[in-house]
Amino acid sequence: MVTIDDLGILRDVSYDGATLVVTITPTYSGCPAIGAIRADIDAALRGAGFDDVDVRTALHPAWTTDWVSAEGRRKLHEHGISPPTHGATATTGPVPLTLSLPTRLLTCPRCGSSDTRETSHFGSTACKSLHRCRSCGEPFEHVKEL
Repeated sequence: MVTIDDLGILRDVSYDGATLVVTITPTYSGCPAIGAIRADIDAALRGAGFDDVDVRTALHPAWTTDWVSAEGRRKLHEHGISPPTHGATATTGPVPLTLSLPTRLLTCPRCGSSDTRETSHFGSTACKSLHRCRSCGEPFEHVKEL
């Protein structure tokens, strides 16, 4: 439903001589999906007729949810996943640290209500949390801001 470009994982596509080089950045350095993403890119490009493909991983700069495109946010929302807040990671000075999790005001991607609660800080993947809407009763996932 979302592409690696929608999610901001795709960093660069270029040629190094005859080799097509695709550079990706995982959503976090321990992301277990990066191997599958790399293999899917390689298979899709080879299937499209590219014989010499090199899929590289770049960890710097680190991926941020600010790289999720407007289209990616729209697609996540349409499929019942609360997208990350845009601009949530932009800072220009010291980053305040707290000993408790920040309270997030999320709207339900199904009914639009802001009467929601977090049920688990970790969802199907470490980069998502689980929530439930108190208005419609539906559960939903939220992509955490990084």
